[in-house]
Amino acid sequence: MQTVDVLVVGAGLAGLRTARLLALRELNVMVVDRRRSLSAGIRTTGIFVRRTLDDFDVPDHLLGPGVRDVLLYPPSRRAPIRLTSDRDEYRVADMAAVYEHARRAAESAGARVLLGVRYVDASTGVVRFAGAGPVRARFVVGADGARSRVARHLGLDVNRRFLVGAEILHPVAPGTATPAFHCVLDPRIAPGYLGWVIDDGRHAHVGVAGYPDAMRAGVRHLLDAFAADAPGGTRPSGPVERRGGPIPVGGVLRRLACPAGLLVGDAAGAVSPLTAGGLDPCLRMSELAAAVTAEYLRTGDRRALGRYDGNALRARFRGRLLLRRAFAGIRSPAAAEAAVTLLRGRPGRALAARILFGDGSFPEQPADVRLHRDLHRGLH
Repeated sequence: MQTVDVLVVGAGLAGLRTARLLALRELNVMVVDRRRSLSAGIRTTGIFVRRTLDDFDVPDHLLGPGVRDVLLYPPSRRAPIRLTSDRDEYRVADMAAVYEHARRAAESAGARVLLGVRYVDASTGVVRFAGAGPVRARFVVGADGARSRVARHLGLDVNRRFLVGAEILHPVAPGTATPAFHCVLDPRIAPGYLGWVIDDGRHAHVGVAGYPDAMRAGVRHLLDAFAADAPGGTRPSGPVERRGGPIPVGGVLRRLACPAGLLVGDAAGAVSPLTAGGLDPCLRMSELAAAVTAEYLRTGDRRALGRYDGNALRARFRGRLLLRRAFAGIRSPAAAEAAVTLLRGRPGRALAARILFGDGSFPEQPADVRLHRDLHRGLH
């Protein structure tokens, strides 16, 4: 039986980054993922916000052009509110290429990445799979998505509040439009969230998300209806790709770690409860997770795990959790029209700009974690 220091379950961005950081600390790290290709089963639009791109090294050639304009539409689609930043606020990534880049980075650091291996369970340090023999692991990192099996087997908290999202992605003719982010507040097609269109200059992403109990027609039907006349939409000039999946919006889970392992990414609820963005949180939490894991395995002191405290992180999200509840309560077109009307005034526009263009997407990590990141960026 193979023995590893850390087994990471899930080769998404959170899992691969955590694996890389642990391997750089000279730990024996293995990553497994049930997918046979990292380009399969993508569940994110791939929108990176400015703060993420400022703090993390995402290769420029994997990103579309900068997006500075956001248009907020009421259900009537008339007179959208246009918010314009003087900086590039969003860039949409080629996520298949981003995952492959992250995989190569993890492997270059010394981690082993095995695809086509499905996690089954873990007990007393032995992890079992379908598609490979068992592995003995000192520590397990659950990066296996919003409905994490690892979380259940480790006795950690699990996500219970979800949106469900679906998206159509298709190529567009270059230069046909200025990249912009169109957001439609309409509970008939996206109850509790938004419909969106973002054209990164190469591809159009058209999507909807909402609470599944309110999407009685089904998310795919609602997406097709929205895509038929979505604002800012362009006709496909190539094959259409569909994406979709659950989005946890209950905030960071409280119990994230135990002596047998911890959770990162969607498995940890590391998604902004208001905007449902998860790329920035997964990168920041992966840094803290790697630092805590390495310290715990080096010292054997369980107090090290106390730094990975979901309660402390949740305290930074009280305002966003309250706004999420208010957002969830907008269930009629009249209420949505009224909400957009409130945003038209100066205070409302300031609030919208703060949410969409602000720097507070996720709490910054402790100084020692930031120092390790800065040193690593300086060396590479």
